[in-house]
Amino acid sequence: MAAGNEVSPTYYIQHHLQNLTFGNHPENGWSLAHSAEEAREMGFWAIHLDSMGWSIAMGVLFIWLFRKVGKAATTGVPSGLQNAVEMVFEFIETLVRSAFYGRNPLIAPLALTLFVWILLMNTLKIIPVDFFPVLFAKLGVDYMKIVPTTDINVTLGMALGVFCLILYYSFKVKGVGGFAKELSLTPFNHWALIPFNLLLEIVALLVKPFSLAMRLFGNMFAGEVIFILIAMLPFWAIWVLDVPWAIFHILVVTLQAFIFTVLSVVYLSNAHEHH
Repeated sequence: MAAGNEVSPTYYIQHHLQNLTFGNHPENGWSLAHSAEEAREMGFWAIHLDSMGWSIAMGVLFIWLFRKVGKAATTGVPSGLQNAVEMVFEFIETLVRSAFYGRNPLIAPLALTLFVWILLMNTLKIIPVDFFPVLFAKLGVDYMKIVPTTDINVTLGMALGVFCLILYYSFKVKGVGGFAKELSLTPFNHWALIPFNLLLEIVALLVKPFSLAMRLFGNMFAGEVIFILIAMLPFWAIWVLDVPWAIFHILVVTLQAFIFTVLSVVYLSNAHEHH
C-alpha cells in the first residue's frame, strides 16, 4: 500500500519505525506511548511490547516446531519438514565442530537456538510493511513493528547474553588468575607492557557484544527502511522493486543469523582456550 499518497512521507517513515512502547510517563503514569516523544519521556525502563511479543512468539514457534518434528521423527522416509530440521541440525553440528575447540555440551544447543530464533525473527521482514500496522490500527493499536531484530534493545540483549557466557567460561575454564594473566600479558608478554595490554584487551573484550548487536541491528534496520521507502512508491513501482528486494533479503536474513551465531561460537571458543 503506497501510504505516502495519504500522509506525509516523514510521518509515514516515523510511524513505521516507532515501537509500541509501554512505560511510566511523567504525566500519564503507566500507559502506552501515543507518540515518539511520549516514548522518549518514559525513559530507560520503558518496554517495547511489539519487539518483546514477536520475539517471544518466534521463540515459541521454534520450540513447538522442533518438538513436533522430534516427536514425529521416523527412520523411514522423512517428511519435508523433518528433512529441513535435520539439515539445520547438521549445519549447526558442522559449524560447532569447525569453530569450537573446547568441550562443552551447551554450545551446540545454544548455537542452534541462536541461529533458528534469529532466522525466524529476521524472516518476519518479508511480510509487507503495511500489513500488520494497518491491521493493528483497526484494533486501536497505534504502532506495531514486527521485526524484533530491527530493535537495538533486542539485538543488544542477545549479545549481552552471549557476553555473560564469555565472561563466565573465561573465569571457569581459566580461573581468575589465568584470565587476568591472559588480559595483562597478551599480545605482548612483558611486564612493562601490562598497562598497554590491559587497555587493548579490555577494549577488545567490551567491543564484542556491541559489534554483535550493531551488526545484526544495522543490517536489519537498513533493510526495513528500504522496504518502507519502496512502500511509499506508486503501486506499479512497488511490485517492480519490492519483489526483487524481498528475494534478495531472504539471503540477508539467513546470512545475518549465521554471522551472529558463528561469531558467538568463536567468541565462546576463545573463552575456553588456555594460553
